[in-house]
Amino acid sequence: MTINEIQDELIEDFSFYQDWMEKYEYIIQLGKEVPLIDDKYKNDNFIIKGCQSRVWLYAELVEGKIKFTADSDAIITKGLVSLMVKVLSGHTPSEVSSADLYFIDQIGLKEHLSPTRANGLLSMVKQMKLFALALQAKNA
Repeated sequence: MTINEIQDELIEDFSFYQDWMEKYEYIIQLGKEVPLIDDKYKNDNFIIKGCQSRVWLYAELVEGKIKFTADSDAIITKGLVSLMVKVLSGHTPSEVSSADLYFIDQIGLKEHLSPTRANGLLSMVKQMKLFALALQAKNA
C-alpha cells in the first residue's frame, strides 16, 4: 500500500467513531500494536525532542525501505507515534521524506490534541522525515 492509501484507510477508520472519546480509545488501541523499539535504543540518542512525554524512535533501512520502531511512556502519545509508524514504515526514504501527511488534519487531530501533544506530533513527523533524509543520503 502507498502512504496515501494508508492515510485514506485511517481517515475512513476514524470516520466510524462519532465522538473524540471513541477516537482516543482507538488511538490507545493502536499504541498497543506499535512495533516496539529494542531496549538498547531507549536512550537519549533516540528520544524525540519536543514531546512532553518520552518518545523513542528508531529507523533502519531493510531492503531499501525504512522500518520504524517506537515506544512512549504515555498511552496517548504511544498511540500517536503508532499512527505515524503505521503510515510511514515500510516505504522508501524518498517516499517518507516527501510524504504529505494530510490525514492528521482530516481526522481532526490538530484540533483535538492539547498544544503540547500537537507539538509532540509535529516533532515525531519532523524526526521521521529527518531519519528518511539521513538514510537516503547514506545510501546515495
